[in-house]
Amino acid sequence: MGELGFRVPTDTDVSMAKALLSAAGLPIEDVTIERLALVAERNSDVVGLIGLEQCKTLGLLRSLLVLPENRGSGVGKALVAAIEKMAIDKGISELWLLTIDADAWFAQLGYRVEERELAPLAIQKTEEFASLCPGDAVLMRKDLRD
Repeated sequence: MGELGFRVPTDTDVSMAKALLSAAGLPIEDVTIERLALVAERNSDVVGLIGLEQCKTLGLLRSLLVLPENRGSGVGKALVAAIEKMAIDKGISELWLLTIDADAWFAQLGYRVEERELAPLAIQKTEEFASLCPGDAVLMRKDLRD
């Protein structure tokens, strides 16, 4: 099947990421090279991607996507583990995320549901929180110092 690898995205990956995210029904309006953190590849083929928006010592995990034919193979968990390590290396102590239907999956990875009203102001000010994700999206948090 080939070894899973990660790479930092290039400018040319942004349009690919937007196309994949759009096809999956995920927001693309504010996807930029700065917010696209890692691309997962197997045999030089893109199999997934993940984004990160840094807000000082807080981070917003964004745009986790695994291509349908690669789901269930550990790509998603590997991407989350890699982004958590990247976040720690950047001085981020907490990761936050919004999800419509993956809260149970993220809970298995140590993320806990939080009330939207309790989100830190820096997270509330992100476009994803303020306008791109619907109000019924589940807010989750993981303390990376644990």
